Amino acid sequence: MSKPVVAIVGRPNVGKSTLFNALAGEMISIVKDTPGITRDRIYADVNWLDKDFTMIDTGGIEPDSKDVILSQMRDQAQIAIDTADVILFITDVKQGLVDSDSKVADMLRRSRKPVVLVVNKVDNFAKTMPDIYEFYNLGIGDPVPISAASRLGLGDMLDVVTGYFPERAGEEEEDDRPRIAIVGKPNVGKSSIINKLLGENRVIVSDVAGTTRDAIDTEIVHGGREYIFIDTAGLRRKSRIKEELERYSIIRTVAAVERADVVLLIIDAVEGVTEQDAKIAGIAHERGKGILIVVNKWDAIEKHDKTMKEYENKIRQVLSYLSYAEIMFVSAHTGQRLSKLYERIDIIIENQTLRVATGVLNEILSEAVAMQQPPSDKGKRLKLYYITQVSVKPPTFVIFVNDKALMHFSYTRYLENKIREAFGFRGTSLKFFIRERKEKEQ
Repeated sequence: MSKPVVAIVGRPNVGKSTLFNALAGEMISIVKDTPGITRDRIYADVNWLDKDFTMIDTGGIEPDSKDVILSQMRDQAQIAIDTADVILFITDVKQGLVDSDSKVADMLRRSRKPVVLVVNKVDNFAKTMPDIYEFYNLGIGDPVPISAASRLGLGDMLDVVTGYFPERAGEEEEDDRPRIAIVGKPNVGKSSIINKLLGENRVIVSDVAGTTRDAIDTEIVHGGREYIFIDTAGLRRKSRIKEELERYSIIRTVAAVERADVVLLIIDAVEGVTEQDAKIAGIAHERGKGILIVVNKWDAIEKHDKTMKEYENKIRQVLSYLSYAEIMFVSAHTGQRLSKLYERIDIIIENQTLRVATGVLNEILSEAVAMQQPPSDKGKRLKLYYITQVSVKPPTFVIFVNDKALMHFSYTRYLENKIREAFGFRGTSLKFFIRERKEKEQ
C-alpha cells in the first residue's frame, strides 16, 4: 500500500526547511550519505501515531525579484497540487499576511486537495493569537499555529494533517494490478516507450526536455494481464535554473515511486548513467521497490560483440548498490526487446512477493554460519539464534542475535548473498532487521 504524500508549500523564509527537518527527526541537509542520494534531501518518511506518510519539501531558492518569487511559488504550488494527498501551506506570523500568500492561497483553494494552513514562528501562543486571526482572510480554513524552531504545536498540526488521509486499505488490496513507474531524466524516452507498448501516441512526445506535464496513469493489457504504467513527468521549462528544474523532477519521481510496485529506470544509452540517474535509482532503492534498469536508444550505439557486457559493467560500477537490479537494452524507436519488458516485470513482482518458510531460512542460516564464522569483538562472539521473514514488497527478514553491536554490515550482506543464492530474488531489494534476544530467553 502506498503512503500518503504531504507537500510543504510556502514562500521563501517562512520556515519550510525548519519544519521539514523537525518532522523528519534529523537535519536532512546534513544526514549521512546514502548511495545514489545527494545531501540536499527534499523528501523524508514520517510516522505520526502509527500513520506513515512521505513528506516533500517544495521550497526553492530565494529569487531576487517579486515577479520571480511569484513564478516560483506558482510552480511549487502546482507541483504540490499534482502530487500530494495533503498540502501544508506555511505562512509567517512575524511577517504577517502578504500579497504572495494570498496568490498561492487562491491556487490552493481552487484545487480539490485538502490544505492545512500553518502559521509558523508563533513562539508565544497567548500573545500572538490576535496576529494569527489575520490569516483567516486567506479563506482556506482555520490557521494552525506552530513554532517549527521550538517544535511547538507540531502534534496538533499532524493530527489535522493525518485526519485527511484516505482510508485506502480495502480499496488497494482489491486492486492487485501491477503498478510500474517509468522514471528517469527528461528526454530519455519514457513516453516513447509507453507509446510503443500502447501502439498509439497517447502520451505527448517531443524532443524538448520536460514536455510531459503531469504523471499519467496508462492501463495496458498484455497476455491477459492488466498493468498500470505511471509515466513520471518532466516539466514545462518555466525555470531557467537547472537545480530548480531537477528538484521538481525529483518531487514527481518520489510521488510516482511511492505508488509503484516496480520501477523502470530509463537510461539514455548515448549519454550513459548520470548523477541524476543515480539519484533517482537511490529513491527507488530506499523505498524497497522492484527495479528494472532499461537502457533506451540502444539502436543509436555502435556495437561489437562485447558492447552490451561492457555497458552493463559500467552501470553496475556506478549503481553498485543495485547489484540485484535487472538490466535490459531496448529501443523505443525500433521496438527492439520492448515486448520482453512484461516478462521481466512479472519475474520481479513474483520475487517481491515471494515468501520463504522459516524452517528453510534457518537451514540456510546454519549453513552460512558453518561456512563463515560470525564476527567477534573483545572476546565476545556474535551468536545468531534464528531468522524469519516478516513481510513482502520488499521481502523483509528479522534476525535474532545475542548482541546487535556485533552484527557487522558486511556479515548481514554475506547472509543476504546466501539467501539470494538459494532463492534468487532478482530485481528486488531485501531488508533485514536485527533484534537482540538474551541467551537466557532461548
